[in-house]
Amino acid sequence: MSNDERDVTAVPDRPNGTLLALYDRALPEVYGYLMSRCGDKAVAEDLTSETFLAAVGRDTPMSVAWLIGIARHKLVDHWRWRERQDRLLHAVEGPAAEDDDPWDVELDRWRAREVLTGLAPQHRAALTLRYLDDLSVPEAATVLDRTVTATEALLVRARREFRHVYEGSRDA
Repeated sequence: MSNDERDVTAVPDRPNGTLLALYDRALPEVYGYLMSRCGDKAVAEDLTSETFLAAVGRDTPMSVAWLIGIARHKLVDHWRWRERQDRLLHAVEGPAAEDDDPWDVELDRWRAREVLTGLAPQHRAALTLRYLDDLSVPEAATVLDRTVTATEALLVRARREFRHVYEGSRDA
């Protein structure tokens, strides 16, 4: 029997044997979870690999749900990275050549970014996922590990707080 045909569960004393035994069962679910949220095959494959690499060497009990939790964090990290990359690209490209002075728009962006940074973490996360990452409310709820109803209520409070701070800073 070749090495490829061996059943990984038949080698329980092997380091990370539990993860190897779980791998075949969890791979389609982890990949499907990521693919359904990012819609990009290459990104889903990369994040799936990162998920399993993050699980290697852990002493915690492993399950498909636990791996999907790791995948969720990897996906959020990816979205944050993409947002930083987009901001850098826009900064390098510079403002579009228009007749209008873009300074007022840029000031509004700075103020909005400053206000967002000053919000409570749960408000900042909800607004970022919903409006910067352009996720639907159900998608944001999944990432935030909340119900859709709780996420909608959180977004209402977050928008209210953002508006209050933004308009207050504009008057100052």
